[in-house]
Amino acid sequence: MNSKLSKNSNFFQALAILTGTIIGVGLFSLPYITAKVGIFTMLVYFLVLGAVTSLIGLFYGEIALRTKGLHRLPGYAGKYLGKRAKVISFISNTLGLTGAILAYLIIGGRFLGSIFQSSFGGSDFVYVFIFFLVGAILTYFGIGSIAKAESFLFILFFFILGFIFYKGFWMIDAGNLLNFNIEYLFLPYGAILFSLSGTTLIPEVKEILSKDPKKLKKLILLAISIAAITYLFFIFLILGITGQGTSDDAITGLSNFLGNEVIVFALLFGILTVFTSFLTISLTLKKILWYDLRLKKNLAWLIACIVPLILFIIGFDNFITVIALTGGVMLGIDVVIITLIYLKAKTKGDLEPAYSLSIPSFFVYFLILFFIIGIIYEIVYFIK
Repeated sequence: MNSKLSKNSNFFQALAILTGTIIGVGLFSLPYITAKVGIFTMLVYFLVLGAVTSLIGLFYGEIALRTKGLHRLPGYAGKYLGKRAKVISFISNTLGLTGAILAYLIIGGRFLGSIFQSSFGGSDFVYVFIFFLVGAILTYFGIGSIAKAESFLFILFFFILGFIFYKGFWMIDAGNLLNFNIEYLFLPYGAILFSLSGTTLIPEVKEILSKDPKKLKKLILLAISIAAITYLFFIFLILGITGQGTSDDAITGLSNFLGNEVIVFALLFGILTVFTSFLTISLTLKKILWYDLRLKKNLAWLIACIVPLILFIIGFDNFITVIALTGGVMLGIDVVIITLIYLKAKTKGDLEPAYSLSIPSFFVYFLILFFIIGIIYEIVYFIK
């Protein structure tokens, strides 16, 4: 009986961690994008990319189950694809994490400014810098309780959604969801891919489920499904209220529709959510530079924190663009690498996995082509 309770407890802990990791800053970009392309376009994207990211998650889960030890993506790439693939994976991983930190910096500074700017003044950069400074200091010393904070905020997240729904339900207009502009038809691709991505944590989740690894498949599918449904509800709620007045961060645009107490509550939640994620990603990047690239600890910390700030200063300050490029390009490269590793691990793996997918090779190669086209398109789209 105790063993069964322990397994169930581990499953729900792993589910909360993986779902909480998937639901991140990408959430805040989705209502604005839907305002441009309409809910039906977004539904198609969610159906297609939800299915595809679920499959990629299952690929990565099988890779983890077939391989001894706990590795990051560059480690799997080195083992199964060789040194060049490891280097490419390391670069895409590093740039992807840098892009994610930059997105957290942009949105965190904006939320902070929305609360304090009217009382204390100061430019937008001042609040971005305050957010950066506090985050950099805490990243330097390391935070042992981030996982606990993430779990708490995951529960708080749904409470806040319910609170906003309660306050704004009477203002929701379904007609706000129906706008369509063909010019933005491909805009959702990178943002949704970014929003549904959580593969980096799958090897750690595998360790949590070490006593019942067969549940990893169910957990991956459930986590992505919960995230997708949550995103669609968030889109319906925010865009239904704010319509074409939807801001690109979703929250600040609510100020024209709901009372100050609701907005401040939502902004504080947004800051806490973004800040803990900023710390988690910054620490991850710091450790990659420190352990894998063998930089000195302090230099690794400095690079992990300062590069996103420099990118912001030189003009990479458009939240939607950063999310789309990071998702469409860097995560796209990671997904191609995961798919290639999966093909190799099928025959070169160390262990018999708890589950094994039977996907035709031609479909796997089609997925690779799909993401390569997505990478090229995102680059061309934003260069224009």
